[in-house]
Amino acid sequence: MSSHHGILLHVVFSTKYRKPVLHDDWRDDLFGYIGGTIREHKTTLLQSGGIEDHVHLLIRCHPQFAISSTIQLLKANSSRWINEEQQLPRKFQWQSGYGAFSVSHSKAETVKRYIANQREHHRKRTFQDEYLAILKKHEIEFDPQYVFEQEVHG
Repeated sequence: MSSHHGILLHVVFSTKYRKPVLHDDWRDDLFGYIGGTIREHKTTLLQSGGIEDHVHLLIRCHPQFAISSTIQLLKANSSRWINEEQQLPRKFQWQSGYGAFSVSHSKAETVKRYIANQREHHRKRTFQDEYLAILKKHEIEFDPQYVFEQEVHG
């Protein structure tokens, strides 16, 4: 018997300290770049969305690659692209972690719509509230004080 797979993941991560630096005028180019980068891991970008401080991706992964290595590839290459192509006042970084949540094929269209409507969604809810709700929905245990990186001043 040959091998078959259909591994869908909803991936979420934010900019370092949730700084609002992902500008509307080049965010779609960023998603295009991410889609091209992850092909290196036989992964397909099915939907992308986000606002200035975070992104959501629906991807179809290949089991040949660890989820963590695929996400590391896309974050490293996309941050390099942002730093080389966009003229931000300081060095761009993603947060150190990410969320990766399994999606059944029967829910894929719902997740696509959710990701596509991020601007509207965030008129009512912050990224922090959204992310904590996703963790709870997926029954993931967490310590709230360690979910988000905090900028240290002083």
